[in-house]
Amino acid sequence: MPVIDPLQVEEFRGELLGYCYRFFGCYPEAEDAVQETMLRAWNRGDGFAGQSSVRTWLYRIATNICLDMKRAPQRRALPMDMCGPGVVPDDLAGLTTREAECWVGPVADDRLRVGADPAEIAVHRESLRLAFVTALQLLPPRQRVVLILRDVLAWSAAECAELLAMSVASVNSALARARRTLADHDPADRRAIDDASERALFEAYVAAFEAYDVDRLVKLLAEDAVFSMPPYALWLRGATDVEAWWRGPGQVCRGSRVLPTRANGGPAAAVYHPVGHQRWEPFALHVVDVRDGRIAGLTHFMGPAVFAELGLPSELVATG
Repeated sequence: MPVIDPLQVEEFRGELLGYCYRFFGCYPEAEDAVQETMLRAWNRGDGFAGQSSVRTWLYRIATNICLDMKRAPQRRALPMDMCGPGVVPDDLAGLTTREAECWVGPVADDRLRVGADPAEIAVHRESLRLAFVTALQLLPPRQRVVLILRDVLAWSAAECAELLAMSVASVNSALARARRTLADHDPADRRAIDDASERALFEAYVAAFEAYDVDRLVKLLAEDAVFSMPPYALWLRGATDVEAWWRGPGQVCRGSRVLPTRANGGPAAAVYHPVGHQRWEPFALHVVDVRDGRIAGLTHFMGPAVFAELGLPSELVATG
């Protein structure tokens, strides 16, 4: 009987995290599911019969765990899925918030495994976009699994059918329905931007935000840019309203320091607010969505818990 090497199991952790994150739209839930997958694999290694690869066996365990965990009716979303665009308030005090379980959350790119092939990297980034992950949450759990396996991980219909104990025809039917749903909810026609252009745009955003130069910030935005701040239900549409936010309640960010990072397949800015002499603490993670050479979306995930999930520092302290 084949023997499972714990190190052999562990090497799949990164890609399983990506799989489970796309399924749940939440990094802590994905981490819990993967840890349970690892535990079951380590404890039941003698149950591996060698009739499939270790990778397929682990995905079967992870899929069963995901499906079991997703029996609750609550689906995660972003503010744009819950209400229409709002207007800029005078301050944050009157804004409606919702519990953490309502929201799709971010994931740090460096927590996930991706190969070196450019085509694989492109699929990896595209399938981690917040809009795509949020649209996935609209799918029934088994359709979600089929779409992730087929369109993101490039499994064959036969491999999916074996994993899910379905017929190939049923897999193909589920995939067709899932694709139609996603096309209705995430129809953006995105043109690829090269890494150098994206990096230059993001560096300009970081520099302008640290200087809190609203004129420079606005020039980086697409006209139809979308701005949101989970756990607040409010969201804004259009560069004019985003500018009004920056010139209004957003001025609380003057004096911030920014730690550049990557989340959800693109650039992200970890924003720290000043709390004393030469010291800054976590305030919000800005996930930046770039389209056609402009910033098309800014999703701010508020609070220190997000920083901890992404492995970011709990404070910044000036040196020298």
